[in-house]
Amino acid sequence: MTMTDTVGLSRRHEFVLYFDVTNGNPNGDPDAGNMPRLDPETNKGLVSDVALKRKIRNYVALARPDAPGHEIYMRDGATLNVEHKRAWAAVMPAVTKAEDFKKLPKEDDKARALTRWMCANFWDIRSFGAVMTTGVNSGQVRGPVQLTFAASVEPILPLEISITRLAATTEADNDAKGGRTMGRKHIVPYGLYRAHGFVSAPLASHPAKGTGFSDTDLDLLFEALTNMFEHDRSAARGEMATRKLIIFRHASTLGNAHAHDLFDRVKTWRTFKGARHPIGADEIDNWPAARAFSDYAITIDRDGLSDAVEIIER
Repeated sequence: MTMTDTVGLSRRHEFVLYFDVTNGNPNGDPDAGNMPRLDPETNKGLVSDVALKRKIRNYVALARPDAPGHEIYMRDGATLNVEHKRAWAAVMPAVTKAEDFKKLPKEDDKARALTRWMCANFWDIRSFGAVMTTGVNSGQVRGPVQLTFAASVEPILPLEISITRLAATTEADNDAKGGRTMGRKHIVPYGLYRAHGFVSAPLASHPAKGTGFSDTDLDLLFEALTNMFEHDRSAARGEMATRKLIIFRHASTLGNAHAHDLFDRVKTWRTFKGARHPIGADEIDNWPAARAFSDYAITIDRDGLSDAVEIIER
């Protein structure tokens, strides 16, 4: 695949992603014994952008395993410098000395060709960008797709659950404990999370600096966001699902509205016995804790929105 096989985006996009978790740990914090990540000031749950990108990458690897241009750069077991050398072998096969790989060629066209080869062959570099200067230098590129941390729409209360195992680890454990060992797992009984995303058309299509991220790549990104939890099942995750994806598609490359204004149009409400109230309203303090997506409502304010911005719901 070459960079000429794709045409960069011509329109800017933003999106709002809602997903939820039931009796699972959506993103453990290794600095806190793998407890669900929390904002300590608000007790709202957090899921890192890195965790979301990992799920997107995993879905693309499953959905397009043999498609040209859809390899995954940041994948389990990958050796990054080996991938960088593939670019050198394709673009400058005459270079063989280890010291020559450490710096990009002085000729701009050759240096750009290395980075373009990586963008053309690896979907996640084309999407999220990468710093490819780790010993074997293939340049660096800023990706057009960026994600924020996801935060729960209401505070969560993680639970620490004790569990038992009947199989012993060693013979000594079997003799001393009768084979029974104890463990712990952390869960969120229920949490609805919201994340924001940005897709820059200039960073995709710029003649010199663009990654070549195309409309086809964008469709795959939205497909991954919608389906990524379907193939990320584990005992630790509980039940996770994408609940809503709201896409803002601009008519122009630079955009026709401020991203924050568009995000403010998307509201999350608590519902109970037919009533709907803003999150944080005093009257919901004594309501039962949310335990399902049906305890919420999501609305989009379309009043006064420019005709140059299209809203797509999935």
